[in-house]
Amino acid sequence: MFCPKCGQENPDSAVHCSRCGAPMPMIDQGFGQATGMPSTQRVAVGNNLVWAILATLFCCLPTGIVAIVYAAQVDSKAAVGDVAGARDAARNAATWCWVSFGLGLLFVLLYVGLVIMGATFGR
Repeated sequence: MFCPKCGQENPDSAVHCSRCGAPMPMIDQGFGQATGMPSTQRVAVGNNLVWAILATLFCCLPTGIVAIVYAAQVDSKAAVGDVAGARDAARNAATWCWVSFGLGLLFVLLYVGLVIMGATFGR
């Protein structure tokens, strides 16, 4: 690989030019092309957005919206490198999804119980 500043030939694994000391562009291992930027590791964090939307639609609207808000924060926090914040937002989204599911289940069981009581005592 040649130095972009002085043209000196350097090994492909060189980080700095052997002649001028300028930083060398990094090689993308997948395609073998110089990217010009050091590669950064991006950590994938599950955002639970699908579960938050389903919990909003089918379980409990108010707590589902809270879950959607937390789930929407996950990708933006992971993109700027705040992995701890992204994981925290994903955990909060999952918690609010479970709260929505629990409240939805409670309301369904309460409704079924009231219907059964109405059918039994409504004679």
